[in-house]
Amino acid sequence: MASPSSSSSTSRNWQYDVFPSFSGEDIRKNFLSHFLKELERKMIFAFKDNEMERSQSIWPELVQAIRESRIAVVLFSKNYASSSWCLNELLEIVRCKEELGQIVIPVFYGLDPSEVRKQNGDFGKFFNKTCQNRTKQVKSQWQKALTDVANILGYHSEN
Repeated sequence: MASPSSSSSTSRNWQYDVFPSFSGEDIRKNFLSHFLKELERKMIFAFKDNEMERSQSIWPELVQAIRESRIAVVLFSKNYASSSWCLNELLEIVRCKEELGQIVIPVFYGLDPSEVRKQNGDFGKFFNKTCQNRTKQVKSQWQKALTDVANILGYHSEN
């Protein structure tokens, strides 16, 4: 069980230390597997989506895992914005940051933070395609969340 660190979250009982938000098998195989091994080696408990019970409804379990994680690590790749699932996870992560004092750490994998911040480049193309058939309100919420999280000091994979 993770112990809380920030004063705004001292009364919380965290189920996980880290919730990784990511999209794509490229991230899962190349980056995430190494990242999770390193966390495990350091006795840091991370939520792992591939360990979820198969008979469970996925979304409520993901929301619960996000809410019960002290830290959310958002692994932005060019494919992240191609997933409405990830964009909705991001909305929940931003909510938890604001309401629960969750720590959010962005990692920019193979793309520049400005592509996420401004939704341009390949990231922007995927984002615009995902926004087709969505309301202006949903697109606006996703844009704000992407910009807010991309403005947090994080890590760039090339560094």
